[in-house]
Amino acid sequence: MVVQTELSDAEVDRIFHALADATRRDIVRRTLVGDASVSSLAADYAMSFAAVQKHVAVLEGAGLVTKTPRGRERLVRADPEMLARAQRLLDAYAELWRGRVERLDALIAEDT
Repeated sequence: MVVQTELSDAEVDRIFHALADATRRDIVRRTLVGDASVSSLAADYAMSFAAVQKHVAVLEGAGLVTKTPRGRERLVRADPEMLARAQRLLDAYAELWRGRVERLDALIAEDT
């Protein structure tokens, strides 16, 4: 059975690659709560500003965050809709798995 998704394979790859890193997941979490400048994000990590910028760029490339200019700063905001799309994909896989378990249960019940 093939899982139907509203995301292309390339989008899925970018999303899960982006979320595979703990720092990027933390950036998404923080920017779901509220907008944050790249500078304020960088202040909380033991890495260079440039490294945080690269993490944000990966998230932006995956569509998980957007950057909006505000004066000299760039505000980062998570995109809850993209996260919801990824969640729907995971839900489809979970449903596929539940279906297989139910079929296995039915087969076991037939044998008893």
